[in-house]
Amino acid sequence: MTESTFNNVVEKYFPTLEQYTPIVARVHGENHPELAEVRDIFADMNNKVKVSQNADLTSDFESLRTITSNYEVPADGCEAYTETYELLEEADRTYHAS
Repeated sequence: MTESTFNNVVEKYFPTLEQYTPIVARVHGENHPELAEVRDIFADMNNKVKVSQNADLTSDFESLRTITSNYEVPADGCEAYTETYELLEEADRTYHAS
């Protein structure tokens, strides 16, 4: 993991994700119940990085990949849904970059 790069992603993307994950879960949750899990996992990740910039998020990203089918947006996903998955995927990729 490249610390400075991931920390930049946290600073740049996590505030947006903090806003989007609950909204997307509320708007699309009836048809996509997995979004409640995405919201909760992200909230946990966000809390972890607020406590420690070196938090271990490996299992969180693994869970997100499984729940979201590798961040695949369904056909009925809106722009915010798409952006949420794109930001999560970029954070995942950056976290695991060597």
